[in-house]
Amino acid sequence: MGGKTKSRLAGVIGWPIAHSLSPHLHRFWLKRAGLEGDYVPLAVRPSALAEALAALPALGFRGVNVTVPHKEAAARLVDRLEPDAARLGAVNLIRVDSRGRLVGSNTDGRGFLASLERAVPDWKERAAAGALLLGAGGAARAVLGALLGAGVRRIHIANRTAQRAQRLAALFEDERIVAAGWSDRSALLKEVGLLVNTTTLGMEGQPPLELELSLLGKGSVVVDLVYRPLCTGLLREAGRRGHAAVDGLGMLVHQAVPAFEAFYGQAPVVDAATFAHLTEALEKP
Repeated sequence: MGGKTKSRLAGVIGWPIAHSLSPHLHRFWLKRAGLEGDYVPLAVRPSALAEALAALPALGFRGVNVTVPHKEAAARLVDRLEPDAARLGAVNLIRVDSRGRLVGSNTDGRGFLASLERAVPDWKERAAAGALLLGAGGAARAVLGALLGAGVRRIHIANRTAQRAQRLAALFEDERIVAAGWSDRSALLKEVGLLVNTTTLGMEGQPPLELELSLLGKGSVVVDLVYRPLCTGLLREAGRRGHAAVDGLGMLVHQAVPAFEAFYGQAPVVDAATFAHLTEALEKP
């Protein structure tokens, strides 16, 4: 059996998708490992998601990552869900198995915790009072599941649409979760040691996140999953007030590790060069 290994093709599906750093990340890992393959951005409207996913096997894709706004819809469209994705009702990774079936899983929670532990090793002690989660979409589901698994004793969810926060709380049926109104988000800062923004507020082209950060206790941890810009208004204010500020780049990188291994058959190395490459990509116009 001579010749080159068949090129492995994967990508990321979202709408919009031009902002995604995932192609930069996976292509960097591919080049460094000397692997044949590519990773492409796929701009897919919500109305075309089912058609796009169904076409993946015929187009030769090993799989795709799934980003905003498709994570929950994709969970309903795959052929099979891994336990983590079934529990969350959201997927960020779809692989095409040997029989051409779509298998959905969720690596966002693991990526979130790995990023948090790398940036703030004592985050659990700082979050002892509880956590406030802003947003109730696919990423929020994964973060909520991860925080519950890590033993955080109380988690408040505030979303611009209160019903979504209530549905998310009901999904887990855990007495540690409290659904709150969006107007309560600032007042709740007095009761927590960890704040996580999973909304798009503060992202380039989006409205800013309005929050009275002065109410957050000293030494708290502030995480913003937005990475365009890398230092959001929320993180800039958090740093100014002496809080531990964690950007969204770490979660992006760590959630991608199992995806790269699934697509290309080799675990990538997460190191300073990886983050330097992505930071450079962010700085380009």
